[in-house]
Amino acid sequence: MSTTWGAVFDWDGVIVNSAAQHEESWEHLAHENQLRLPANHFKQGFGMKNEYIIPNILKWTDDSDEVHRLSLRKEELYREIIQKNGIEPLPGVHEFFDWLREHDVPRVVGSSTHRANIEVSLAAMGMERDFTALVTAEDVSHGKPDPEVFLKGAEKIGMAPERCVVFEDAQVGIQAGKAGGMRVIALETTHPRDTLTEADLVVKRLDEISPSLWDEWFGV
Repeated sequence: MSTTWGAVFDWDGVIVNSAAQHEESWEHLAHENQLRLPANHFKQGFGMKNEYIIPNILKWTDDSDEVHRLSLRKEELYREIIQKNGIEPLPGVHEFFDWLREHDVPRVVGSSTHRANIEVSLAAMGMERDFTALVTAEDVSHGKPDPEVFLKGAEKIGMAPERCVVFEDAQVGIQAGKAGGMRVIALETTHPRDTLTEADLVVKRLDEISPSLWDEWFGV
């Protein structure tokens, strides 16, 4: 088995684009609780934690218990939407994972997304066995650009950080990967290319990456 390098994947914007499902879950939550959603709220809160969005962007409540309840319910609604309607991986994901499996490259999710959300999505896409391990919101204390989530991912697959490639779609994640001593490939899915310049490589989809790159980086 080849164990010369490992792949560490962010989730949203790398494996899936679940923006539409998340926006729908906020709409359901507001309707269910007879609350108002401010104009442009989703764009303002994109990538932020529910615990920040609810009191600071939506301005629904400052009560910590109620914020927690609403946050958990929002994620339940998101999972219900995925279970009902499904979700598809981004273009090129299946093809790239076919190659990774064929070459025995260990694969781990390193994301601040809730574990249950990832597990439901993996099941909906038939990708439950595509990852060697998961590192999720429940496993880390520090958010990006702190490299904790990626370093724990490298540890899960038994790889030194310098033998790992992080796959990201946002500048803060690129910074986290670099802070962890890893190579970073950025996907031009949710942010323009000119905001991803700190990455070692920028691509539109995962199956664009030439296998010769791994020879160059790791001597595969």
